Amino acid sequence: MAVEIRIPAEDITREYQRIKDEVAEAIAEVLPTCKFVLGPKLALFEEEYAAYCETDYCVGISNGTEALHLALLACGVGEGDEVITVPNTYIATAFAISYTGATPVFVDVDPVTFNLDVAQLERRITAKTKVILPVHLYGHPVDMDPLLEIARQRGLRVVEDAAHAHGALYKGRKVGSLGDIACFSFYPRKVMGCYGDGGAVTTSDAELLDRVRMLRYMGQHQKYLHEVIGFQQRLDELQAAVLRVKLRYLDESIAARRRWAEMYTEMLQGLPVVTPVEVGDVKHVYYQYTIRAPRRDELKAYLAGRGIGSQDMYPLEVPYQPAYAHLGHTMGDFPEADAHVKEILCLPMFPELTEDEVQFVAETIREFYS
Repeated sequence: MAVEIRIPAEDITREYQRIKDEVAEAIAEVLPTCKFVLGPKLALFEEEYAAYCETDYCVGISNGTEALHLALLACGVGEGDEVITVPNTYIATAFAISYTGATPVFVDVDPVTFNLDVAQLERRITAKTKVILPVHLYGHPVDMDPLLEIARQRGLRVVEDAAHAHGALYKGRKVGSLGDIACFSFYPRKVMGCYGDGGAVTTSDAELLDRVRMLRYMGQHQKYLHEVIGFQQRLDELQAAVLRVKLRYLDESIAARRRWAEMYTEMLQGLPVVTPVEVGDVKHVYYQYTIRAPRRDELKAYLAGRGIGSQDMYPLEVPYQPAYAHLGHTMGDFPEADAHVKEILCLPMFPELTEDEVQFVAETIREFYS
């Protein structure tokens, strides 16, 4: 008989109980207006989230995948172009590239942060490269300054995939403000999530802002005058209302995640697992607390047997997925990414964990390896 998971890998039900009255009030403000699309709550959220990310602009998008898609289109990516990214991301990063008609090109990752290895970047740039798309994986920022320097020297745009990294800092600067344009997901279990699908683009480039706004609403500036092929990809008013509540608690939630991460790291010392670290002048927001664990699958089963949830995210890298078989990659092409996906395990991580729960998870891991 399966054991009930008492400490889930991710959980938003506890957060809901904490803020449900505020959420209900925010939704109740929207319903009587019947302004469900491109209404005042969305405009307010866009203004507030831009300020939070230290950018001039924010555009609410229907989901994180479409945020990437529209950002790439706004940067002029199209048929025959190449976009550089990493192999160990969620496949939506690559799909957004493919939606434009471009080809994803993959660079192996740093063995410590699992982020794009900037030292290997230049060798993958070709005459067809249009954009570099770094992913701030698990909430740890990519080493952006050298990446941006390469991009500027080569005349390339930089699109940040910040789906895991709301509120993260790189050298005191907010993720989402570092490249030409950045994309966020508000999938419910993200560092900040809504109660459905949602996403956003942030930028301080007025020209990119104009393109994204036009693309998200049927390619028009003026209603019924369609200048380009556009899309219906707007963040709806109800989700914007929910996100305005969530945004008020974002820094508090990040502080809790960082507290649990610090506790995990301290309690797992001396074990054969490799715990995450902050490399350079960064602030990790721990969307996931991801360890490298020998005998990973056995450990995952052992934790489940004691009521503890965990997950091995993205266990098959994007280049090896059937959808990208035509690119001709074989296992071993990305040795660092290949090695880490065999060992990574994401431990329970959400702000409403308790000290006793984190301690029990860590003690159970210690018990396994003893």
